[in-house]
Amino acid sequence: MPEERRTHVRTASYEAEPGEVGRVLLLYSGGLDTSVMLKWIQDEYEAEVVALTVNLGQPGEDFEVVRGKALELGALDAFVVDAREQFARDYVLLAIKANARYGGGYPLFTALGRPLIAKLAVEKAREARCDTIAHGCTGKGNDQVRIEATVTTLAPELKIIAPVREWRMGRKEEIEYARTHGIPVKGGTEVPPYSIDDNLWGRSSEGGPIEDLSEGARDDVFDLVTVPEDAPDEPELVEIEFERGCPVAIGGERLGLVELLERAGEVGARHGVGIVDHIEDRIVGLKVRDVYEVPAAELVLTAHSELEKLVGTIHQNLFKPGLDRHWAYLVYAGLWHEPLLGDLNAFMDRVNEQVTGSVTLKLYKGGVRPVARASPNALYDPELAGFGEELWTLQSRMAYAIRNRGKDGA
Repeated sequence: MPEERRTHVRTASYEAEPGEVGRVLLLYSGGLDTSVMLKWIQDEYEAEVVALTVNLGQPGEDFEVVRGKALELGALDAFVVDAREQFARDYVLLAIKANARYGGGYPLFTALGRPLIAKLAVEKAREARCDTIAHGCTGKGNDQVRIEATVTTLAPELKIIAPVREWRMGRKEEIEYARTHGIPVKGGTEVPPYSIDDNLWGRSSEGGPIEDLSEGARDDVFDLVTVPEDAPDEPELVEIEFERGCPVAIGGERLGLVELLERAGEVGARHGVGIVDHIEDRIVGLKVRDVYEVPAAELVLTAHSELEKLVGTIHQNLFKPGLDRHWAYLVYAGLWHEPLLGDLNAFMDRVNEQVTGSVTLKLYKGGVRPVARASPNALYDPELAGFGEELWTLQSRMAYAIRNRGKDGA
């Protein structure tokens, strides 16, 4: 990359011109892109930089090391926010209630994390008196839309810069820039084969050999889930309990939501559960191939949808999946603050008032299937019989009686 300053080309009204930037809140991961950005923003924009790193349950990450690296590279300050509980409670749980899988396969872990990261960025930018937020998203991915939509909705006074989209450096050019400016590169200077993103709800890999549709995903993709062929030769039964749509226990042990999701991920990963090889329609217009490792989501969503089916009437069970798909689309598209999403959340909460009980799953070499179910709200009684109209309205009458237990006259 040449040393002379580039001419900035604005691509959106909220993008900052160099002369408008005084202090930047940088969403900082500690990886190559954002480490180069930290230095580049100081030089190109002659601006101060405050770094923000958000813990959403990325496995194996040392966040204090990441914070120290930001300060070494010249950050005025560096925040690390542990947002795992907020992420699980206010984002992942809503997705569970909506049985959310975009395109029938992707359980939205990155899409769910971005609006929270952007919300925290706005809070910290205001706290640190920043006028601009910077992110490391590229021009061909969905994350630029998700982050920018949230920032411009919550804080229209803040400007945004997207250096990776602006500078158009490739991986090799970034590494050369890092070498030139003394920036340590995490994992060395070898160009990795895949682009990775992860949190407590899943892990994605894209790029490199994955882009070859004529080949299956190589085993070196899988860092979280055991390759099914290497999974245990004996199946395992796992019971997941829910209260009003929220998972509260696994294997008979009550846990907080973060701990439960981590436990579900460990069990599922051990048995090779949760590998999704997915052709995906991005909102920016591209069709891409991603490989997801989502063991926690596979267990919890499978159990939740099965329990929901047990307690819902035929009419609810035919109607809700369409709303589930639209919920997933809105989140995938970065429209976390779209009023319709709030309306859908109210519906999901109402339906999930009845989703209490347990589902036992059988895990075996990548497979997961429900084998037992129990709920005090089940619309199931093998002893019932009737004729014609009596059977046609049976589920509706049972549901009415369950929902009105204990009320006067019921």
